[in-house]
Formats: sequence, C-alpha cells, structure tokens
Amino acid sequence: MAPHLRKQLVVVGHGMVGHQFVESAISRGLTETYDITVIGEEPRPAYDRVALTSFFEAGADALSFLPSGRYDDPRVTLRLGTEVVAISPRHRIVTLATGEDLHYDELVLATGAAPFVPPVPGADLGNVFVYRTIEDLEAIRDASKKAKVGAVIGGGLLGLEAANALHQLGVETHVVELAPRLMAVQIDDLGGKTLNQHINKLGLTVHTGAMTQSLLGDKKGRVDKLALKDRNPLDVDIVVFSAGIRPRDALARAAGLDVAERGGVLVDGTLRTSDEHIWAIGECAAVQGRMYGLVAPGYDMAEVVVDRLLAGDGEFTGADMSTKLKLLGVDVASFGDAHGETEGALELTYQDAVSGVYKKLVISEDGKRLLGGVLVGDAEAYGILRPMVSSGMELPDNPEELILPASRGGLELDMPDEMQVCSCNDVTKAQIKDAVADGSELNDGSPCTDAVCVTKHTRAGATCGSCKPVVKKIVEDYFAATGKTVDRSLCEHFPMTRQELFEVIAVHGYNRFDDVVAGHGRGRGCDICKPTVASILASLLNHHVLDGSNKVLQDTNDAYLANLQKNGTYSVVPRIPGGEITPDKLIVIGEVARDFGLYTKITGGQRIDLFGARMEDLPAIWKRLVDAGMESGHAYGKSLRTVKSCVGSTWCRYGVQDSVGMAIELELRYRGLRSPHKLKGGVSGCARECAEARSKDFGIIATEKGWNLYVCGNGGAIPAHAQLLAGDLTKDELIRYLDRFLMYYIRTADRLQRTSYWMDAIGGLDRIREVVVDDALGLGAELEAAMAQHVDSYFDEWKATIEDPEKMARFVSFVNAPGTPDPNISFREERGQIQADLTDGPVSLGATIPVGGPA
Repeated sequence: MAPHLRKQLVVVGHGMVGHQFVESAISRGLTETYDITVIGEEPRPAYDRVALTSFFEAGADALSFLPSGRYDDPRVTLRLGTEVVAISPRHRIVTLATGEDLHYDELVLATGAAPFVPPVPGADLGNVFVYRTIEDLEAIRDASKKAKVGAVIGGGLLGLEAANALHQLGVETHVVELAPRLMAVQIDDLGGKTLNQHINKLGLTVHTGAMTQSLLGDKKGRVDKLALKDRNPLDVDIVVFSAGIRPRDALARAAGLDVAERGGVLVDGTLRTSDEHIWAIGECAAVQGRMYGLVAPGYDMAEVVVDRLLAGDGEFTGADMSTKLKLLGVDVASFGDAHGETEGALELTYQDAVSGVYKKLVISEDGKRLLGGVLVGDAEAYGILRPMVSSGMELPDNPEELILPASRGGLELDMPDEMQVCSCNDVTKAQIKDAVADGSELNDGSPCTDAVCVTKHTRAGATCGSCKPVVKKIVEDYFAATGKTVDRSLCEHFPMTRQELFEVIAVHGYNRFDDVVAGHGRGRGCDICKPTVASILASLLNHHVLDGSNKVLQDTNDAYLANLQKNGTYSVVPRIPGGEITPDKLIVIGEVARDFGLYTKITGGQRIDLFGARMEDLPAIWKRLVDAGMESGHAYGKSLRTVKSCVGSTWCRYGVQDSVGMAIELELRYRGLRSPHKLKGGVSGCARECAEARSKDFGIIATEKGWNLYVCGNGGAIPAHAQLLAGDLTKDELIRYLDRFLMYYIRTADRLQRTSYWMDAIGGLDRIREVVVDDALGLGAELEAAMAQHVDSYFDEWKATIEDPEKMARFVSFVNAPGTPDPNISFREERGQIQADLTDGPVSLGATIPVGGPA
C-alpha cells in the first residue's frame, strides 16, 4: 500500500494501557494498515505504575516498559512530553499544545486518571503531594530528607503503597482513612482489623473513621499540621493525598463526547465512544457507565479495540477486579465476590489472631463453586484461588481445606492446563508449561529455563506480580517432574536458598549485610533477605542485634528488644528459667509493673509478661530488672523463648526425674539462640506430661532410665505433636543430641519455617535421626562446636543496651513529649488492672502512652 493511502491512528496517552495497546497492535499486524502516533504527556515512556514504590530502590529505568524510548516498528512514532489540548471529531484532528494539528482516521483515548484531592483548605501548601507519577515520587523523596513526620490521606490500595513509601524513606507515617477500615472496597471488617494489626507492627499509625478538615501551614507556606474532625491535630512535615482517582475525561467533554454520570468517557462493550471513530480504554473509559480502576481491565480493553480495528468482533464483558498488596511482608488479597453479595452465598472463615492471619472463602449455595474471598496475613493461596473463581472449577468435598497450609492437612490442587494463571495478561497454565517445555511461546523457539524467562516471554506475572509464586511453582513442578534442577532462590536479591546463604556467610566470615549482598547478591535487599541475613549473622556471631549497620535489618520486635503490641506499646518479658523464681525477684517484677503502670499476666510458658510499656521507658524498666539479677527473655526474637517444666521429682509424688533442674539447664544453655523461627521447649518429670512437652519444638519426658527426646512439635495455625527421636538417654546424650538437632535446624531450615514443617521438608524424622543420632553426615562434632561457641559467647541484650549510649539513643519518643497522654489511647480498668482502650484506633511504633493510667 502506498504511504499516502495508509490510515492514521493516534493514541492519546502512553501509560501502561496505552503501551499495551501499541504492543498488541504491533504483534497482531495492525501496523500493516495504520501508521500509529502515540502522544505521551509525561517526559518518559510508559512504566510500571503498579510497582511504583520500587522506584526508591531500583530507580526509574527498572520500571520502564520501553527504556529505549521508541518502538522497534518504524510505523509507530512516540512523542513524549507532548500535551493534546483539543479534539475535533468533525474534522478528525487533535491539536497539540504547540499549535500543531494531527489528522487521524481512528483515535484511541488512553488518558488514564488523575489523583483526587479533596477540597480541603491548605491542599495547595508546600510539601503536599499526590502519589501518581515518578515525578511525584521524586518530589516526595526530596521533601522527606528534611521531614520527620508525614501523613497519607487515604487508606486504600494506593494509600497504603504511599504510606509504605514514606515509611521506607525514614518518615514517621500516619494513615488517615475516612472509612471505618483500611482497604474498605476490597476487604471486610475482620480482614480490616487483621490488616490494622499488621500495619501497627510495621510502625505506621492508622486513623480510621477520620475526616480531614484542613491543612495548616507555617510561616514559609509549608504544611505543618493536619486538622481532623473531632480529633486532636497531627503535627506533620509532609502530606500525601491518595484518596482515589478521577478519570481524565476533559478532552472528551470539550469535544462533545458523551461522558458517564460519575465521570469517564462513556463507551459501549466495543469501547467505542459516541463518535464512531473515537475509542477509549483504561481508567478514562466508563464501560456502560462503569469505570475500572485496575490495570488488568485496561489491558483487556486494549485487546478489544485492536481486535475491532482488525475487523474482529471482540467485546469487553467485564473484568476481574482482584487485588493483592504486599507491604513489608504483609499480604492482603481480595478476589471475586469478596463481600458475599451473591444470593445464597456461604462464607467459610479461618482466623489466627496471634499470628495475624485471616482468610475467608465465599462459595455458592450448593458448595460447588468458589465465588470469591479475602486473605490477610497469608495470601500464598491467592494464585490458586483467584483462577478457580474465573474458571468455575468445582470445589473439593472439604473446601475449608483450601485455606489451610498444604503441608499441614490442606489441599494442594492440581490446576487444569486451561486455568488462567495471570489475569493481567491472560496467560494460562498450558502457556507457561509450553514456554518451559518446547519454547513454543518464545520468538526463537528455545525453551525457558526459569520463571524469570517465563515472565519475560509470556508476561505472566509482569504486571501486578501477584501470580509470580504460582508461575514459579508451575516451572519448578515441571522441572522436578522431568528431573531438571529447580531454582529455589531466597528472593530476587539472592540466587540461593537460606541454607546455601548460611553456608556462604559462615565460610566467608561476613558480619555485614552490605558485604554479603556485594559478594553474592544484587540490589539493596528486601524485607525477605534482610531479616534472614540478620538472623544468620546472629546465629553465627552472637553479636548484639543493634550493633552497627545490622540494626536496620531487624524486624520491629528485634529493633526495640521488646514485643510491639497492637496499641503501639511494648511488652517486657524477663527470663524465668523453668518457671523458677525467687521471692525477691517476684517482688521486683511487681514493683516495676506498679511503678510503670503495666498490665501483668503469667504466660503459658511460665513467665510474667508486662504489657503497656512506653518505648522510651523500656531502658528504665530493663535496668530495674537487670539490677535485680534478671535478663531478657527474648520474647521478641526468632529465638529460644522458654523451656517449660512441671515440678518433677522435687515435689511431685509421680515424678521420676528432676524436670525443673533440667529445664533450667537447657533454657540457660540455649538462651539467645537465634533461629529461623521461634523455639520452645518443655520438660516433663514423668509420663503424665504436665509440662506439655510434646507440643514443643523439643520436648523431654523423664523415664525410669533417663530421658526421652521428642522433636518438631509446635503450636500455631496447625498444631503438631513432637515425635520421639531417641529414648532413655543420659543427660550427656540428651544435651549432645539437642545441640546437634538445634544447629542442624538453624543451618538448613527455610526462613520462618517451624520445626514441624522443616522436618517434612528434609525427609522426615528418619532423616533427622540419621544426622543427629547416627551422625551419618559426620557433622556431629561440628554442630556441637557451633553450639559451644554460642554458649560461650552469650550476653544479655538488655544489659548491653543500657550500657551503650549509642544504642540508648534510639529509645526516644517521636509522638508526644514524655508524660503527655497520646490522644489515640484511653484507659479502662479490666479485672483490677489498667489497660489501654483501643476504641479510637491503634497507635504506632514509638507512640506515647501515659504512665499510670488515665490522665
């Protein structure tokens, strides 16, 4: 066809959806008929707006979909930093800000949406931002360098991403949400409460049901206070609005095109506007009056328009509105009919308040189909459950097992090949398998060798990323079935397992995360590998967790050597080995609780927990306890917690061995031992098992001849009984086997893997017996030496902290001056003790709680 006869297609907008349209147009042959001109208002080509927060770590180039700034097809012209100011449907012309007119035969509007800024006074002050573009993030980053406290207005999906960004930039962060819960559109009340619990632990302060009245500025015209209706104002240095989006339909309105009642360019199922030569896709489009604010529906719309321009019969019939959020390890997912609005729908729920896990499945009245669900705290099953909704796959006989871990009694379903794995890019399991089997999905016909390659060539997981774990598992299962090596990398920054990483650090003698990642990883690390390396370093070196650069690697509890509670205060748990305590120490604990206004409770592990401590009071509390001869109980760490005991032969007429003495000796031996997950032990003086030793990671039960050693039991979501490793042991044999067992677990377990799961993963109890008892690998002496090194190097972290001025400097309040009641906390009396009343919502890491009860 002669050049002057070629049709002209103009695309206004070069965001994710506009780029997808052009990519599809090229791959499907539309450029054989059309010359395409793409007008992008931003100064850079399309980038991954879903992963916008990663800009702070990876930079703009890592987000770009088109780093070169141009398409390989010469019939596509991309013009960036260019604004369209008018459209003339009658003359089929778009006018640019430069005054230039472009003729079109067909016009595609992909102008997206703009952040909604509520009409509150002060919204135009300095240091007030929106969270939408890379330029926005650059401005937020620059302002955060001088900011101490910030607030995000909006607790939805993007609002929490913005809050996470501020938090990562080192700004104390508040989230202000008008609705009674976070992510109100996606999750229900119980899910919202569980999410609040997690957000609190991350160190963010959440204010739900809070209306922003105004922003107040300082003399330089920068925001310094956020006024809330019926609540005390917040002192802030930076504010980010993320209160929703509005479709950018101004061009369409001015051109006389029909728009929806609530905004958006009105289109039919073909995505055609009221003008037959103008189409609208993505967030600017209102299909039959409904706007879709997610990228996956926009991609579907792009495909429909390409199909129509190729004389096809494609039609947009709706979209999967499933969403998934990951914030510093907190998983939240919502899919299908999450709120159970389908007539006759039934709900199955599972909740573990201790670990912060909430799961809900919405199923059809006949129990055969999955309609939707909510996952908070553990969204591992999202990649399997979401496709089940769209595929109509029949549920198993016991659908509740879908929300239990597969290794502990839950079901691991075999996904059919036709099931859609990636909804953003419409990729099925069969297409993923083809990519690794024979390369049929790849341009050069060669097969993929890992999940990264599959994502690159099929785009499965390339957009929102929520299906990446399922893609990885499909690839791993395929390779395992064919006898090939499976990639089980810890995370994207370390191409090795935790066990391999442990050996690397041990062999090279590293003591800093930066050295580890420089020598064997890439990037700057993440919330998976940083705490993992911190735990490994603590296990190997037994240095103080707040020493040097390692202090920034720690989880919230380790960072302050205390357990963060849901109201933002901390609990203090001194070690009481075996539950044995002198009257003098007991009196000191009571005096500390009285003087600091703490709630006291005897735990299930024979200790006394002191709740409600202000962060800045922690060192003073520790000093009182340390001076009385007590030490940290490590209740905050992934380490040994307690070794519980009965009274044994000392007092009990049934006891056959001194269980108290054994429990004390073992707890003092293994105290401070850092591990992949928390560890608990128990010692019972006879077979009556009053110490419940068989529910522990290691349990010892006395016999007439010695001690029986049980291993790999634990509580949690799915309790597991410990199993007998060896019987009738002498004391020396018992300690030798325990030393080996614990060090073997520490060296080979995956991150956050409880001992019961670890046992299943390495080959069961027989394998542990081969290594620990039979010394089949010849590691016995090495494991015992490693434990001896730990025992010899033990020190009390509380005492070391209060003796170090540099470490003491971190225990300072950032919310209120000492002694000033925090406005978010009131107090009530419960069973004779003062407790914080959280009816007005939780407070954050470092929040101030008035000592001694109500002000």
